[in-house]
Amino acid sequence: MNPEIRGGGTQFFHNTPESEEGMTMVTESPRIPAGTVTGEITFMVPAEQRPYVHTEAFTGEPEPRYYAELQRRAVTIHDARTQAQELSLDRHGIELHRRPTIVDDLYDDAHVEQDYYQEIEALVREATGASQVVIFDHTRRRDDGGSGGTKTPADRAHNDYTEWSAPQRVRDVVGEEEARRLRDVPFVQVNAWRPIRGPVRRSPLAVLDAATLDAGDLIATDMVYPGRTGEIYHLAFNPAQRWLYFPAMERDEILLIKGFDSRIDGRARFVPHTAFHDPGTRSDEPPRESIEVRTLAFFES
Repeated sequence: MNPEIRGGGTQFFHNTPESEEGMTMVTESPRIPAGTVTGEITFMVPAEQRPYVHTEAFTGEPEPRYYAELQRRAVTIHDARTQAQELSLDRHGIELHRRPTIVDDLYDDAHVEQDYYQEIEALVREATGASQVVIFDHTRRRDDGGSGGTKTPADRAHNDYTEWSAPQRVRDVVGEEEARRLRDVPFVQVNAWRPIRGPVRRSPLAVLDAATLDAGDLIATDMVYPGRTGEIYHLAFNPAQRWLYFPAMERDEILLIKGFDSRIDGRARFVPHTAFHDPGTRSDEPPRESIEVRTLAFFES
């Protein structure tokens, strides 16, 4: 997650659930057809009061503290490789691309920012038709705790940007003057997710088919950091949701995920996602290592 800075005056409530880690567990399991797995995904339960999270940076603890009710549900997660050619950013909010990189060491920030960013910029421009692509950061993740600045995979269904925080990110990245010039220019936020080592079998990434997203299931959530408060969407469970994943992703594959689209014309606008545990994963599989690059793509006529 990469929430954005938000102004002061936020009102907080305290609703710490009594269950372990603030979660309830829904145990019913759907019948699973071939080509799918059953995975547990953590959702947020809607409430009258606005939810908020004290981040690790705010508390100094190893895990964030949620002031909201969470629940784990067993859901069907479909093998998206069977329909990879049909998926599009505009309809489903995701696309899988096979795109090798010239960067041997994706842990080397200098090479990532000098060479890998150029590759991602070209891919996003090609995939979206954007006139300009701006890359603003990257994050590495390992599911064994990691080291050297890596983060653990996010394990709650969420969308990185909201109606408020996506335009704010534009202002943060390009500056107020350029943001005013771009005020009426359509833009999308796209994440480019790649395994650092493959195949990925532990903690694979589940993404919601945006064609099955009900906007009413998005729950704006305050993310509290020292000196600032951000905003992301968490996701409420809906049986109409269709979850997808790409099993055993390799290093030469990139998954593009749309985090926000300013155009309100029927296109996919948000793609909630989360890591999940595939129950078929062997215990001796190596840790998941991945890198995600965040981009803004603008469409000037």
